[in-house]
Amino acid sequence: MFYWFLKRVLAGPILRILFRPWVRGVDNLPAEGPAIIAGNHNHFMDSIFVPLLAPRPVVYLAKKDYFTGRGIKGAVTRWFFKLNNQLPMDRGGGSGSQASLESGLKVLREGNSLGIYPEGTRSPDGKLYRGRTGIARLVLESGAPVVPVAIIGTDKLQPAGRLVPKLRRVGVVFGTPMDFSKYSGLPVDRFMLRSVTDEIMYEIMRLSGQEYVDTYASTVKTKLLTSAKPKKADPEKDAAKGRDAAKDKGKDAARSQNCADGNEPESGSESQSTSA
Repeated sequence: MFYWFLKRVLAGPILRILFRPWVRGVDNLPAEGPAIIAGNHNHFMDSIFVPLLAPRPVVYLAKKDYFTGRGIKGAVTRWFFKLNNQLPMDRGGGSGSQASLESGLKVLREGNSLGIYPEGTRSPDGKLYRGRTGIARLVLESGAPVVPVAIIGTDKLQPAGRLVPKLRRVGVVFGTPMDFSKYSGLPVDRFMLRSVTDEIMYEIMRLSGQEYVDTYASTVKTKLLTSAKPKKADPEKDAAKGRDAAKDKGKDAARSQNCADGNEPESGSESQSTSA
């Protein structure tokens, strides 16, 4: 109930005025029954614009951090995401990821549409990165069709260092549903999971026009964070540099004293000794 109130009365009209979102291919989204909406991910507002423009509710798997915050801000965030059909997703692997998979399957078995970002995290630079195979597991276990989605323009909403998003147009393109029933009954292995995932990522790339990078976005983010961190101080190296600087300073002082005492060799005599 709150979902529709938020979409049609409270937030939806305001978002439409501010961002003037456009949509194409909305008829590609099945009117009923389970469906997996797989899209690119550039901004946290991707999970707002897709449900805003979709004709039916979309349940998103959101990172679990949104549901575990403390204090007033954490409570408000948790409340907001729960009321907007968001489910916590554990991206750490193991039992947590399995629980997230089960939550997604439950949504699909109930005949609902499930939104997911195969990249697993937001793109750090607007490019499209390698998909995680969790989406392939959802596809093969549920048998639900996949609707590839391209969210366009959200990568320009909030450049690094900007607190408030820019007011600019955003678009959503729903692609033709993808049917993976050809894999039904076949043993699932990592090659099949990768094949299904890559096929989905190709369609997203085709719709969005993004440059594709065959690397996980999380790996690129880690490298960027590591390179941005200041190098740790090395006490031994700093001490050695200090000793060398002191020696050089002592030599300069001695040279100055010799010059003052008239002991500095003349340039002519130095040249003779060198040539000798």
